[in-house]
Formats: sequence, structure tokens, C-alpha cells
Amino acid sequence: MKIVSMKITFSPRIAVIVAAAIFLHHNATATPATVNLGTASSFAILAYSEITDTGGASTITGNVGLSPTTGAAIGLTAGQVGGTIYTVAAAGPAGSVANAGLLTTATHDLGLAFTDASGRSATPLAGGDNQLGGQSLISGVYSFSAATTANLIGTLTLDAQGNPNAVWIFQAPSTLVTASHSSVVFKDGVGSACNVFWAVDSSATLGTYTTFVGNIMAYASVGLDTGATLDGSALAETAAVTLDHNTITQEDCSANGGTNGTGVPDTGSTLLLLGSGLAILLAFRQR
Repeated sequence: MKIVSMKITFSPRIAVIVAAAIFLHHNATATPATVNLGTASSFAILAYSEITDTGGASTITGNVGLSPTTGAAIGLTAGQVGGTIYTVAAAGPAGSVANAGLLTTATHDLGLAFTDASGRSATPLAGGDNQLGGQSLISGVYSFSAATTANLIGTLTLDAQGNPNAVWIFQAPSTLVTASHSSVVFKDGVGSACNVFWAVDSSATLGTYTTFVGNIMAYASVGLDTGATLDGSALAETAAVTLDHNTITQEDCSANGGTNGTGVPDTGSTLLLLGSGLAILLAFRQR
């Protein structure tokens, strides 16, 4: 039996083409850097003027803060909050903690995060009504305009394409409004509310029984209508957060990875590094 040996060689030109192809593919599928909320990330609710709760039956998992208005304008009790209620002074619900310094830093960090998210280069979604309903969106930065009735009617699906560290950033230059019984879901359950950000230039309103995901950063107010649930946080820079028999659950994002920070790089980034390195090595070996 005769064994035939084969010698495979790569020209520098082919190696460069391979590296370029890997780079372009990665750019097409890469997830954007996450938005750093800083100390605001520890709050499920952070508001400027007041926090109200119609019916007094909402449940909050995470910290609650109000600044610069005093804690007397917080309409939640310690029993409703699975975290700490922070106030700028002694006035506030029983069991609340006065920590003006923390709240000042958190509101400052929120402003920085809002500026970052709203300033990213974005892909505009079609105008008109219901820009988000029925869409399946991969990781990226998107913008949408004001809607006649609602920006989300039905279901918005976030497709992480298997990457648990996928990031979505949505920019609303006007308002964010969802219709009743609308929802935001992760395809196949892959994704984290920690990495979904909504930068709203005005106010955000979640319609009755909406199921929503992400960190809502509204320049003005955030309102949750009857029965709406939020997996994430409601952060209002200059106005109120209003509740009505709602559930807000803030995830523990401390272990969330990704490429921004100390997390392990995602698969695409790892392949890019390995593929590009191999291609460059082959190119130099042929010189």
C-alpha cells in the first residue's frame, strides 16, 4: 500500500483574506459593550420626585431609592421591598436607611449611563406604530420613534443566538409605551435582563399586564400600569416612578460576564482572536 503525502501551503495573500473574513464575520455578529450603571445597578427603583403605589400591593426585589426628594414621598413599605429603601434624610418608611451620599452617586451614575446608551450609533427601526411587536432582534443597538398608540403591541423576542452575554440597547428619542398584555421575551430562554437597556428621552409607560425585561432609564418618569411586571429596573432621572399592583424583580448582575469588565470573552471574540492569530502566523511563515 502506497502512502501519498500531501503538503498544504498557504500564501500570505490567502492568510490575509482568511483573517479579514473572520474579522468581518465577527463584526456582523458581535455584541455591543454593555452599559455601566455603576452604583445605580443596585436599585430596582430609583426616582427623583416620588414613588407611588396604588393599592399598596406591589412587590419589589432589589433596593429602592429617592433623591433629592425626602423619603416622605416614598409610597412603599419595607415589607414590600426585598432590599433596602434608601432616603436622603431620616424621613421615610419604617426601616428605611438614610444615605444621601449613596443616592447622589447613584443618580450621577444613572445620568452617565443614560448618556452612554442614548449616544450609541443605532439601527433605526421602521417608524409608525408598533415598531417592536412581532420583531425578533439579535444583540445590537436600536432606535425607534414615537408611536401613534404604542411602541410595543404583542411580543418582542430578543435572540441572543446562544450567547448568554448578549446585549441589547434601545433608544427612544420620545416616549416608550407598551400596549396591554404585551411582552418582551428571550428566545429559548437565553439572555439576561442585566444586559437589556432602554434609554427613554421622555417617559416610559408599561401597559396593563405587560411583561417587560430590562433596565428602563427614563429622563422623566416610569409608570407601570395595573398588573405589569418588570424583570429589571425602573430608573427615573427627573420625575416619579408610579406603581399599581406590580412586580419588579432585579436580577443579581454581579456574576454576569461578557466582554466588558472582568467577564470571560464571548465565543465570537475568542474565535476572532484564534483565527486572526493563526492567519497572521501563516502569513509570516511564508515570507
